[in-house]
Amino acid sequence: MAGVLTIGCFHAHLSGEEAGTAIVAVDVLRSTTTTVTAVAKGRQCFPAASIEAAVPLAARLSNPLLVGELGGSMPYGFHLQNSPAEIERRTDIERPMVLLSTSGTRLMCEAAASGAAYAACLRNVTAQVKELRDGHDRVALLGADSRGEFRAEDQLCCARIAAPLFEAGYEPGDESTERVVEKWMDAPDDTFVGGRSSQYLIDTGQRPDLDFVLSHIDDLDGVFPVTDGRVVMRAQGLSET
Repeated sequence: MAGVLTIGCFHAHLSGEEAGTAIVAVDVLRSTTTTVTAVAKGRQCFPAASIEAAVPLAARLSNPLLVGELGGSMPYGFHLQNSPAEIERRTDIERPMVLLSTSGTRLMCEAAASGAAYAACLRNVTAQVKELRDGHDRVALLGADSRGEFRAEDQLCCARIAAPLFEAGYEPGDESTERVVEKWMDAPDDTFVGGRSSQYLIDTGQRPDLDFVLSHIDDLDGVFPVTDGRVVMRAQGLSET
C-alpha cells in the first residue's frame, strides 16, 4: 500500500488532519521514549494532556506512578521526571504510569482523539515503518513542539520513518516534508547532540536520559498505538496487549 505522508511539528493543537490519517507522535527527548520504554517492560501507560487531566486520572488508578515534567520541572506530587532511563531501572511495573509532559503527551492525546495514533521514537523506527506501510495510506509524522521549535532529534526520527516509506511509493505531502527527509535521513544517531534539548539535559544533570536514547536505537520490534486513553504495545503481526 502506498499513499501520502507529511512531516510537521505539533504546537498548541492539531491543525485539522484529514479523516483517516494515521498520526505518529514523536518526542524523542523525552516523552515518547519514556512511553515506549515503560510499555515495552509491561507497565500500563496513560498519557495526560495537562496537569488538570493528570490528577483525576491518577485518582482513578490503583497506586499509580506519576511521571513527568512541565517546562522542564517535575510537578509537585509527582514521583519521577519524564525520564526513560529512570523508568527503565524501576522494577515496580505493576504500578500504572500517568505520564505528563510539556507538549508530547498532549500530542498523543489529541492524536488519539482524531483517529489512529501511535507513539514512536528512535527505539522502534523499523517496526513503525512496517505498521504504516501495511495499514495506512495517509500518514502524518508530528514532532512535539518545544518553545516553538521542531527539534532536531524529532526531525531525525521522522525522517528515518519517512525515508523507507517514500521508497515504498508514498508521496510527500509538501515541500517541507521533502526537505526534512533530505536533511536528516542519513544523519548519524548523535547528530542532534548539542541542540537545545540535549544541552538542557546535560546542563541540568539529566545526561543519563540522553545516553539512554543514544544507546537504544531501533532495538524494539513493536508499535505503540494510543487507544482508549492508554498506550499499548503490539509486536509485528500480533494483536494488541
